[in-house]
Amino acid sequence: MGSGRDRDSEGRARNARPRDGLGRPLPYGARGVARQPEGVVRTPEETVGEAQALLAEGKPFHAHEVFEDAWKSGPDSERALWRGLAQLSVGLTHAARGNTTGGARLLRRGAGAVEGWAEGCGERQPYGIDLAGIVGWARELAGAVERGGEPVDAKIRAPRLRVP
Repeated sequence: MGSGRDRDSEGRARNARPRDGLGRPLPYGARGVARQPEGVVRTPEETVGEAQALLAEGKPFHAHEVFEDAWKSGPDSERALWRGLAQLSVGLTHAARGNTTGGARLLRRGAGAVEGWAEGCGERQPYGIDLAGIVGWARELAGAVERGGEPVDAKIRAPRLRVP
């Protein structure tokens, strides 16, 4: 008899329930949004473009998965950058779900990671990413989330990743 857990084609545990735009599981049979495929290798420019489109649609959870693919498949020298951007996306996800403590914490952690990466390698705008602007956005949003205590609109509060 099976374990009752959803499994992927290789037998790994995978939740097959549909998800909403913020990545929350919905009941089986409900209509959810398309999930991001996992393990996709993209160029850095493709990563930034796809993540920006998802953020603009109010889907920071899905953008996090794109950044996670980059951090797992990219060069070691860039892992902290992509991991930091993934943390920022998850922070926005939590803030949009109403988890103010977790949202603010992850926004600050991601901002610190991105800022630390930029200081460590001397790059300020790799792949056109406005690192200083992203760090400022994250810290401002973390403070607003803590002050407001209410869920934020992920679409309205989405960052602009590239230099304007």
